[in-house]
Amino acid sequence: MRWDRLFEDLEDQLAADAEAERVALDAEAERLRVARLTLRERLRAMAGGEAASVAVEVTEDTTVRGEIRAVGADFIALRVDGSRVFALIPVPAVRSVTMPVETMRAGAGSPAPSPVAERLTLGFVLRDVSRRRLGVSIDTAAGTVVTGTIDRVGADHLDIALHDAGIPRRPSEVRGVRVLPFASVACVRWSGMHTPSML
Repeated sequence: MRWDRLFEDLEDQLAADAEAERVALDAEAERLRVARLTLRERLRAMAGGEAASVAVEVTEDTTVRGEIRAVGADFIALRVDGSRVFALIPVPAVRSVTMPVETMRAGAGSPAPSPVAERLTLGFVLRDVSRRRLGVSIDTAAGTVVTGTIDRVGADHLDIALHDAGIPRRPSEVRGVRVLPFASVACVRWSGMHTPSML
């Protein structure tokens, strides 16, 4: 009988050790999976659906709060909390993202990317905003805010006709044109009444 108990104890220990090893391997596999994720993949996992609000810091003084609506090849699009305003943020401009714990856990996954979204670039969306003649407000990496209408979008820059926010682009209202490299753009905002369909 003592031998039976001894063998049962050994079997229990062996089973417990095997379970502990499985848990450790699962944890290590999860750490490796997360280690391979890019910021863009994490943000893509939080896009759409019933996503909670996130706070995206783009400059020292500018944080955009809203729901992630889309993630493209090099940008994220948010619908700003409590408004009909959309924000387009280049991924390199993201300094940090703050979110509820539940959203962070959801963002640890990596859903299959949409082939269309993978091809959408910041320049592509800005060209659509320019074509629609939407008034925009651009936060720059230097911390300044520029308002007006985007006239042209190049491969790595945009031209914005400078005029007051909320006023249509008329020659008499334009104070000048500013050329902004994409690298200096932290956030582009516009009213959501005429939002590009891809967002």
